[in-house]
Amino acid sequence: MPPVRRNFPESPLMPSLRSIILVLLVTVTLLGCSTAPPEGLRPVTSFDLDRYLGQWYEIARLDHSFERGMSDVNATYQLDDDGSVKVINRGYDTGRQAWKEAIGRALFVGDRHTGSLKVSFFGPFYGGYHVIALDQENYRWSLVAGPDRDYLWILARDKTLSADIREQLLGQARVLGFATEKLIWVDHQRIDPRE
Repeated sequence: MPPVRRNFPESPLMPSLRSIILVLLVTVTLLGCSTAPPEGLRPVTSFDLDRYLGQWYEIARLDHSFERGMSDVNATYQLDDDGSVKVINRGYDTGRQAWKEAIGRALFVGDRHTGSLKVSFFGPFYGGYHVIALDQENYRWSLVAGPDRDYLWILARDKTLSADIREQLLGQARVLGFATEKLIWVDHQRIDPRE
């Protein structure tokens, strides 16, 4: 016996419902890929990309799925021929007991002397990378915000940061509205085989 086919007329609400869902998906996608700094935050000026290039160690971060369970995290920034910045993030996945690496690309959002960039690890989708505090004398540490106050990193050229600088950066982040009590302090016990 052939299957019974029932043809139901399409509801007149279906096209508008589809449109609403599509608009919501596009809006959520665009909001999730914001490259502007969070409201009220100003990236550093007199930013010198040449001095910022090289390796940085992640001292602390707010938790996110893409770094969950990671220790020994570092980031290397290299200038590409096209003027973009190659971003190489590496860390040790404690669950899988293996090193992981992600390679991305960063571009300035505006003026090259302002520490505001957009970074992509997934094709055309960019997120904000905003240097909001920086050791402008020696480029030894930086405080970096993402597209909103759920993203924060403390970076340093060494695997440790002095207590006074740590407290200074925590104080700045707290005043700017970041949940510093939720920071994860990154362990740097392993030696990256690529170092």
